[in-house]
Amino acid sequence: MMEEKKTVFYYLRQTFATYGFIVLAFIIMGIVIGEKTKGYADLFSMGNAGMSMPILLELLLLAVVITLAQVAFLTDTWIMNMSMVLRNVLFFVSVLIVIVLMIVAFNWFPIGDVTAWVGFIISYALSMFISALITRLKERAENSKMQEALDKYNRK
Repeated sequence: MMEEKKTVFYYLRQTFATYGFIVLAFIIMGIVIGEKTKGYADLFSMGNAGMSMPILLELLLLAVVITLAQVAFLTDTWIMNMSMVLRNVLFFVSVLIVIVLMIVAFNWFPIGDVTAWVGFIISYALSMFISALITRLKERAENSKMQEALDKYNRK
């Protein structure tokens, strides 16, 4: 299938949609574990009362990087002859590496805390599973629409 030409507005919309999901996930985590980690992890420095401006900006940076990784690995913009499985693996691994670098650079939680890393890995795996599931459902819906249009065309 040939992709339509995308403008900067498409990528801005994609970035802010990703940002919205990231912030929502952190709001939920903040409600669940925010008070327990208040004063311990910079990511939840305000407990369940909210997120600081630096954290919100860091999450926006993460959304930009994820959007760039999507363009690099999940579209035909740069890579045309690679299997979608390998593209998805490269996408998820590159995002994981960026998040780990951001955890270290921005001190989101203590690097030596095994429990925090286990929680991070579980939440990352869960979010990637949900992302893959949503993508698959969207793909099925699009394929169904295309098949309906093709059937309609063939009947004429």
